[in-house]
Amino acid sequence: MGFVPVIIVMAALAILYIPLGNYMGRVFTTDKHLGVERGFYRAIGVRPEANQHWTKYTASVLSFSAVSVIFVYLLQRMQQWLPLNHGKGPVSPDQAWNTAVSFTTNTNWQSYSGEEAMTVLTQMAGLAVQNFVSAAIGIAVAVALVRGLANRHGDGNIGNFWVDLTRTVLRVLLPIAAIGAILLISQGAIQNFSAPQTIQTVTGGSQTIPSGAVASQEVIKELGTNGGGYFNANSAHPFENPNAWTNMLEIFLILLIPVSLTRAFGVIIGDKRQGWAILSTMAVLYFISLAVVMSSETALQTFQGGGMEGKEMRFGVLPSSFFAVTTTMTSTGAVDSFHSSYSPLAGGMLMLNMLLGEISPGGVGSGLYGMLIIAILTVFIAGLMVGRTPEYLGKRIGVSEITKVCLYILVMPVLVLAGVGISTMLPSTLDSVSADGPHGFSDLIYAFTSASNNNGSAFAGFGADTPWFNMSLGFAMLFGRFLPIVMVLGLAGDFAKQRPAAETAGTLPTHRPQFVGLTVAIAIIVSALTFLPTLVLGPLTEALS
Repeated sequence: MGFVPVIIVMAALAILYIPLGNYMGRVFTTDKHLGVERGFYRAIGVRPEANQHWTKYTASVLSFSAVSVIFVYLLQRMQQWLPLNHGKGPVSPDQAWNTAVSFTTNTNWQSYSGEEAMTVLTQMAGLAVQNFVSAAIGIAVAVALVRGLANRHGDGNIGNFWVDLTRTVLRVLLPIAAIGAILLISQGAIQNFSAPQTIQTVTGGSQTIPSGAVASQEVIKELGTNGGGYFNANSAHPFENPNAWTNMLEIFLILLIPVSLTRAFGVIIGDKRQGWAILSTMAVLYFISLAVVMSSETALQTFQGGGMEGKEMRFGVLPSSFFAVTTTMTSTGAVDSFHSSYSPLAGGMLMLNMLLGEISPGGVGSGLYGMLIIAILTVFIAGLMVGRTPEYLGKRIGVSEITKVCLYILVMPVLVLAGVGISTMLPSTLDSVSADGPHGFSDLIYAFTSASNNNGSAFAGFGADTPWFNMSLGFAMLFGRFLPIVMVLGLAGDFAKQRPAAETAGTLPTHRPQFVGLTVAIAIIVSALTFLPTLVLGPLTEALS
């Protein structure tokens, strides 16, 4: 029975893949603007018909994100004076910085307890809003790269960021989120503006029942692959994730847009076979991970309490494993179990999911552009093997293009390895790590991997609410999000300046199984060569011992 949720979710994704993917393809290619969209463009002084060069598109992304960080930071620092505070005080400066960066970068790493630290207004106006717009930025950047590949005029334009952002929020995220929120509420997720209530228990004690606008934030947290829980227990909390059906719904929401974007990619470039090839590559990596984690956790059922340590009793081992693989493969960060309690092999696999760059299927937008980066690298390596100038979808991959690809790939390893290396030399780090030996080292690896990949999930047992980790992980999130985005948009600009080369007999077919297999191999090799020594010191040593 534990495999039933996998079958149901995959069937639902298969049903919606083509219609939703086709719809998103039309959203980002139509010249028509809705009335509410035109009103917004007039309010901010944007001409929606104007295309942007990649430098201007990048400047728009960075400026909007900078304003978002400042707004969310100030909202937390002043929340005690604002409505719906229910007696809560301001968030400390280092934690406010970490949280503002976290939600702006689509990471949603949390070093705080949501029900204790954040007011209802902060959760709604700050965190939930960023769940929408940070997800929209990822999709916009992915669409910009696809436009660069699809551009047949060589004019260097990759679209208009403000149009892409607005359309993503209004036409894609909001409609699905509205339906999802209603479904969550119908199953018991709460949605109100009330203060926490203290009640008397039957034993004569007291218990505080938390409240808040939970369902509306929960749905976009999953749909936008964000991950920030309204409560400290995240998606293991019954007010966020009431039952087995909502657990499946949340997994489905996490996967829905990243999977369907591959279809939109095929629609926009005019070759749906390419979308199937990218989806197949993602699927191979995803199901390898799912098989490893599920088999490893199932093996624990004969001892150690049936493998239920750190898992929610309502869901069980296999649904929890399904959720864990999905969240670490998609830069979501939501959890319905605690990954530190997984077997060493399964916990190491969850880390590797993120170390792959979260490309299978990855976060909303970030998964698609991350996988396209790996596909471009694969074409380049294949071109070197046969002595031919590499081309992807008719666009040549020269020095400028491959330089940006390499810089994109190097950003995350540098952040993870530097962050872990520096932290191991600080005596205060021992106070944040609850376990000794390889498992404690795994806690540290997981934290910087999660932050640098903009995932946001925690290994559990790691005390991140310290000035050092709040600041260092905040910078890891910031650089891990926007340095790769700059490289992707620069690459989009390079491709948009080219006119497509004619396909010849020597052109590498990028829609066939051979290319899918080669791309899978390149994705694994890049991560394995970079992180194998680090993984050996952590989860692999623990597993072998």
